[in-house]
This record gives sequence, C-alpha cells and structure tokens, in this order.
Amino acid sequence: MPFDFEYAVNDQYKGLDFAHDSQSDGNVVKGEYHVLLPDGRTQFVSYTADNDNGYQAEVTYEGEAQYPEPQPYTPAPAYSAPAPAYSAPAPAPQPSYSAPAPTYEQPDSLYGPPRN
Repeated sequence: MPFDFEYAVNDQYKGLDFAHDSQSDGNVVKGEYHVLLPDGRTQFVSYTADNDNGYQAEVTYEGEAQYPEPQPYTPAPAYSAPAPAYSAPAPAPQPSYSAPAPTYEQPDSLYGPPRN
C-alpha cells in the first residue's frame, strides 16, 4: 500500500527531540528519522526497504558525545517537624447553670402503719 507520513517532537523542557518521515509507493519504502541521544549527539538514519534488498540504513551522528563528571553523592537534607501553625485550644467553659428544682411533691402513702 502506498503511504506517506511524518511526525516530530521537540520538547526542550524534557530534552526530547525526535522525528520520523516515511513514504512508500507500494513497493519501496524510503524514510529518515533522527533522535537526540542521552549523550548529547543526534542520530540520523536514512533507510530504504523493499522485498528484493531488505532494510538498508545509513546511520550518521551529529555532535560530540558528552559524559559529564559524576557528582559525589550528597544525602538529601534532613528536615525536622515544622513548628505548629496553631495555638492550643482554649479550656472548656465552666457550666453556667444550676440543677433544676423538683417539679413534683412527695406522694402520699397508700399504706398505713402495720397492724399487730
């Protein structure tokens, strides 16, 4: 099947740079892509692929590999608990009420003194 596509990503914040472009007439696929490598170089690949010759690629590099000097290990800083940003709660207020007076009277006795 004939096709033609391309895409590219260039995200400088994340350090990503890659792209791919490819075309086919239905018999031969031709394309190229590049990718920014972790060592700082850019790898370029131009390729052709068909049923008779298979996949054939030409790979080139641009830039010089960078290997920064490793930094000595430094432990993460130790943090103490932060000071509270609030004050202790106020003591509970004392009750401001008195016990209610009884609303009933002493009942009359239903029974008399015991008989002898």
